[in-house]
Amino acid sequence: MSRRELDAAGITDPLLRAAYTRCRRLNACHGRTYFLATRLLPLERRSAVHALYGFARWADDIVDDLDRHRTPEERDRLLRRLESDLADGLLTRAGREPVVRAVADTAGRYGIDHALFADFLSSMRADLTVTHYPTFADLQGYVHGSAAVIGLQMLPVLGTVTGTAREEAAPHAAALGVAFQLTNFLRDVGEDLDRGRVYLPGDLLAAHGVDRPLLEWSRRTGRRDRRIRAALMAAEAMTRRVYRTAEPGITMLDPRARPCIRAAFTLYGGILDAIAEQDYGVLHRRAVVSRRRRAATAAAGVLRVAGARLRARTEDRVARAGASAVERKGQVR
Repeated sequence: MSRRELDAAGITDPLLRAAYTRCRRLNACHGRTYFLATRLLPLERRSAVHALYGFARWADDIVDDLDRHRTPEERDRLLRRLESDLADGLLTRAGREPVVRAVADTAGRYGIDHALFADFLSSMRADLTVTHYPTFADLQGYVHGSAAVIGLQMLPVLGTVTGTAREEAAPHAAALGVAFQLTNFLRDVGEDLDRGRVYLPGDLLAAHGVDRPLLEWSRRTGRRDRRIRAALMAAEAMTRRVYRTAEPGITMLDPRARPCIRAAFTLYGGILDAIAEQDYGVLHRRAVVSRRRRAATAAAGVLRVAGARLRARTEDRVARAGASAVERKGQVR
């Protein structure tokens, strides 16, 4: 399938094709939910999404270093090298790393604002030293770079309906990126705690009598606490409010892109449902969307894709018929 995607996107250079293929593999391996949704996009746009995700995943893996083989100094050095490579790549549409070559080419093809990548890397750098966020306002600065900019990077690739300015859709796209990120924070609170980080805002936790030692105790012992449950419920409610802010933007997108984003919206929202169904035991078990629900969402997405294509063909036939009628009328005169 990746060959068809690359051909449809007009990517012919062998080195560049290999770079995009590398990004696609990263997406398939690490982003199962979003990779499934991406397959609902038109063929010619999928490679760009893989490039954006692949680059984000590459940077995230540097700062997380899940096997803990690298010192903080080594991770800092690798991130600086990536920043330098990207800065050059965005100017030349090249790069030493395959993920940089692909994302730089995508940025050039779709006119993506280079500042969005700088903001993203700034948040990645924060992960090297920042271990908690005292307030939601503090967290917002981080999620702007780690999540909102991803939504904004995606917007030129997805496209908007005729008559809808990209600026109008942008706040909703940014909110959707944040909603996905907040969902990940809630799902991964235990794993993030193992890495020494707490992304849930300190003021939200404190409002329910929760602090880091209590979270660590629960993670270590496997025991639950009603205060932690209440804090996680509050975090879920906060996240759902962001989803509600994001949802109106879906109808602003190109109809051919909507099934992809609607599927991602549904699947990520399903993670919140799974967390609630497991009684907020995320410190002890990772919540996942069931295969049945994933399959149902994918099937619904396929139907939306078919509907969008049918409407597009119908509109095209109507437009051609109208043009022919005008032409015949002109000939009669």
